[in-house]
Amino acid sequence: MQTVMNEDAWIDRIVARLPAYARARSHAGGLVLGIGDDAAIYRPAPGEDLVFTTDMMHEERHFLRGYPPDSVGWKALCRSLSDIAAMGAQPRFALLSLAVAPWVKTAWIDAFYDGFLALAAKYRVPLAGGDLGRAAQTSMDVMVCGSLPAGAALRRDTARAGDRLYVSGALGGGILGLRSPRNRAARERHLRPEPRVALGLALRRRGIASAAMDLSDGLSTDLSRLARASGLAAQIWRPLPGFPGASEADALHGGDDYELLFAAPPSVRVPSRIAGAPVHPVGELVEGAPGHLFFEGEPLRPAGWDHFAK
Repeated sequence: MQTVMNEDAWIDRIVARLPAYARARSHAGGLVLGIGDDAAIYRPAPGEDLVFTTDMMHEERHFLRGYPPDSVGWKALCRSLSDIAAMGAQPRFALLSLAVAPWVKTAWIDAFYDGFLALAAKYRVPLAGGDLGRAAQTSMDVMVCGSLPAGAALRRDTARAGDRLYVSGALGGGILGLRSPRNRAARERHLRPEPRVALGLALRRRGIASAAMDLSDGLSTDLSRLARASGLAAQIWRPLPGFPGASEADALHGGDDYELLFAAPPSVRVPSRIAGAPVHPVGELVEGAPGHLFFEGEPLRPAGWDHFAK
């Protein structure tokens, strides 16, 4: 028989699993107070900018009930870490709000935290607080704070005409893994993507990127956003670095890859591998109607993920 635990018991259970650095009560220029009070306290170092992001995941929209719960926890954190990576920031702490449906049992919650905390440990991101509750459907919201030197963030609105466009990794694996669960490599990409934190830090520290963002909604949609923010149009070139088995349409529009898209001036030599990540040229930014795309010279409509599309 399953033991029924109240909210305080669950919090105690979660705190007991946190590594020492996540339970610290005094950090110079870092986490001063984590789980256990009404709010966390973070003390930034002098000259730091703090960057914040939040991402939600909902049952039947972002994951299915039959997914391995550890992969749901992993991906919930990965989505926010990917945004922090795109800014060129160092992740500092995370907050997690988790609402569980009536079908969720203790073992599912434990496994969810297994995945979440495994990725958190990999990047030494303390879980500093959040909320836990019940709902009709399982959902979660993850906030991550990152930091970087003041004024140094990689942004979407700072590219210039003539800048070359690059992506990390291979595109289309996330959507292929959703569509073809028997494809093990693609399924792993869909369930447990890897945030490009080291790449984002390298792009900023080495002064390579003029602008950047993460690829979560598909190259066509996300590139259109970056181009629009910078007041430019964009050309996409063949061949695209597609995930094995993915179609060209998957690479253009699929989304769920959590790679980085960045621009760099043509005078900057961009290596084919940065911080362990393969990097591929995919196009350039040009003068034109902001956000408009062209694929090998032909107009291309953004057709990636849109929560509000029919």
